[in-house]
Amino acid sequence: MPSHNLFESAKHGTLGNKIFDLLRDRILNEEYHTGEKLNELTLVKELNISRTPIREALKQLELEGLVESIPNKGVYVKGFSPRDIDDMFEIRKELEALAIKMAIARMDEIHLAKIKDVFDLMEFYTAKKDQAKVDELNILYHETIYQATQSNYFEQLLKDIHYYVSVTSRHCLKDVSRMDTALEEHRAILEMIEDQDEDEAAALVRRHIAKTQMLVRKYYAKERDH
Repeated sequence: MPSHNLFESAKHGTLGNKIFDLLRDRILNEEYHTGEKLNELTLVKELNISRTPIREALKQLELEGLVESIPNKGVYVKGFSPRDIDDMFEIRKELEALAIKMAIARMDEIHLAKIKDVFDLMEFYTAKKDQAKVDELNILYHETIYQATQSNYFEQLLKDIHYYVSVTSRHCLKDVSRMDTALEEHRAILEMIEDQDEDEAAALVRRHIAKTQMLVRKYYAKERDH
């Protein structure tokens, strides 16, 4: 496999983060499976880098709960359980409700315009039934609201949770009709942002996330029954 040239000039801290992102994506996209061993030497050869940033990335993955380090055996993929994913939905509901209140209180015309632009694109691609593009814009819609809080810490916290929820739930949400209902939910949220109605916007966000959560619960219930 060719070396990743983008890694070669990076400093260790930055390099460790890049490796973390790469390995995290592989785990969440099920390129690495639960129980699979992540071998340091194999990764060193594949990525054409030293062991230090690999170890930094593996430690970070362990802190995130995605891998487990077993003494004298190595590092093994854990991934997320259905319960972990459900917990993330619960956390996300409360944090996003708080975020949208904060965003409305701090909203300026630039941030509002960005949210509207993303919604317009979402509406366009929903009409085309382009699931992949709508999924991408769904993430961007929520992240644009996070940006409107004008809190770097809060924005990063929410982006991480939303990323995990979105990636781990993507295969549960194949129903095309969900695109249409989700669009109307996003429209209603946008209207409350424009009306500066913090409480109703927060309530709509909770309901919007809860609907997706129920679909994911049903998916894993079916998986368990089979």
